[in-house]
Amino acid sequence: MRVVVAPDKFKGSLSAPEAARAMASGVASAAPGAVIDQVPMADGGEGTAEALVAATGGSFHEALVSGPLGTPVRARFGLLGDGRTAVIEMASASGLVLVPGDRRDPSRTSTRGTGELLLAALAAGARRVILGIGGSATNDAGAGLGQALGYRLLDADGLELGPGGGALDRLDRIDPRGRDPRLDDVEVAIACDVDNPLCGPHGASAIYGPQKGATPAQVAALDRNLDHFARIVARDLGIAVHDLPGAGAAGGLGAGLVAFAAGRLEPGVALVIRAVGLGDRLRAADLCLTGEGALDASSAFGKTPIGVARLARALGCPTLALAGTIGPGVEAVLDQGIDAYFSLCPGPITLDDALTQGSRLLEQVAAQAVRAFLAGRKGKNSGVK
Repeated sequence: MRVVVAPDKFKGSLSAPEAARAMASGVASAAPGAVIDQVPMADGGEGTAEALVAATGGSFHEALVSGPLGTPVRARFGLLGDGRTAVIEMASASGLVLVPGDRRDPSRTSTRGTGELLLAALAAGARRVILGIGGSATNDAGAGLGQALGYRLLDADGLELGPGGGALDRLDRIDPRGRDPRLDDVEVAIACDVDNPLCGPHGASAIYGPQKGATPAQVAALDRNLDHFARIVARDLGIAVHDLPGAGAAGGLGAGLVAFAAGRLEPGVALVIRAVGLGDRLRAADLCLTGEGALDASSAFGKTPIGVARLARALGCPTLALAGTIGPGVEAVLDQGIDAYFSLCPGPITLDDALTQGSRLLEQVAAQAVRAFLAGRKGKNSGVK
């Protein structure tokens, strides 16, 4: 029997590679002869680089880049097993976690470091980049990234703009002549699972600005600045980002990557599925195990286990989902490719205990899930209805 083990992280307890190892151990105890293919998964957010590097036998590389407030930070990117695909989490260079709570100000924070990390990946030989844009500290529409890539963002006096979304009101023109020529030979895929436009009541500033420290007055000013930025981009670069779904992700970095790096916005799970070759791996499998920290009604709207299960069902592979908690409305996942789901918790248990014992509990429930699958298979083969 061939089993694909393809979980997302169990947040607060296990990374995706750790979860895959625990599940594989449980499978092996229930089916000692099984061939187990561990494929850690992610959705483009936190943990994507680790999952993809682990699933493809890749490697990590570090670079010293500009942090959100300009202070140097050491960030990393993954180079996948093919040696040509890099995976970057923008939060590593421009994330909210890098800014102390009392210094959070999206009018000043910049995405320059993400651009520098992208250049480091190109220097390492990447010709395709998967860039996850969750967890940002910024609201500069990727202006800092553009400057790192060689674009000049100039005011009316011909001076380069300073960092942050607060400076964009002075943007007079964009000069692309210094654009790094290596960008011509690279494909940039933007892992993005939100469809916010750049501006307006559902845009980057209004929806995500407050969680990054923006006051109501700053939200209004930043929104006007992003609108102005989009108009200059359309005029000088010929690229329409104003109403592009997903352009408002990560404080407008979605728009900036489209404008400055010819990026393509895609659902994160779909990008990861292609990068790890999950389709070919499931095609040869008899069973798929997936999972994450929680399954509930919201899971059916495209979280990682659903992306895995939909593909598995299309290829005729049964899928069992394992989760730390099972929430209201979870039955909806059964219409999306998951054939059955199981909770890690064997009985009453505190959250702290569940988190600290995650590996052991996951191993145990994986074993029981596989035993149930094998029992059903045996009954079918023996003609039992």
